Amino acid sequence: MTVDREVVPEHEQAATAQTTADRVSTATVVAYAVAGTALLGWFLWGWLVLRQGFVNSIGEAAGTGFALLLIISVVGTVRRSRR
Repeated sequence: MTVDREVVPEHEQAATAQTTADRVSTATVVAYAVAGTALLGWFLWGWLVLRQGFVNSIGEAAGTGFALLLIISVVGTVRRSRR
């Protein structure tokens, strides 16, 4: 059994993959880190300061996180469609 395809050396494939892949900017990584820290703070605030319960605090932080992910997804889709 044979496969009809061109063989590309491994180091050339890696170089091609790096140039074609979208790179994540430093500002994006920092924004995600800030959002993660804010979600952790939101969880701790609800759990330790407001004393609303562990499970309720997790649920509230998770819901806020999912809402942030939805907003990021919509913004990313709008930005990508403008290109």
